[in-house]
Amino acid sequence: MTKSISAQGFTLDSDQTALINKKLERISYAENLIVDLIMHVKEDKKFYFDTTVNFRWGGNAHVTGDDFDFAAALNKMMDVLDTKIKKEKDKVQEKK
Repeated sequence: MTKSISAQGFTLDSDQTALINKKLERISYAENLIVDLIMHVKEDKKFYFDTTVNFRWGGNAHVTGDDFDFAAALNKMMDVLDTKIKKEKDKVQEKK
């Protein structure tokens, strides 16, 4: 899985980058299913997480999360992302 994390409107510090990487461990069960993960973090009064995941079989998932707190916005986005990955994984396993 290739990860691409970019920040817009601010610079990610090492604590924020470490937090993102720690949260991404939550989807490590799907690393062999995901080709790449592209995350854009934007700060404009709120933190906006905009993430696209491309799967091996050509499907993709696009999720967002926002909050005034960096960690809360990341958690919201990760909850949705985790659910989407599980649904995609189940769909593919049903077709086998």
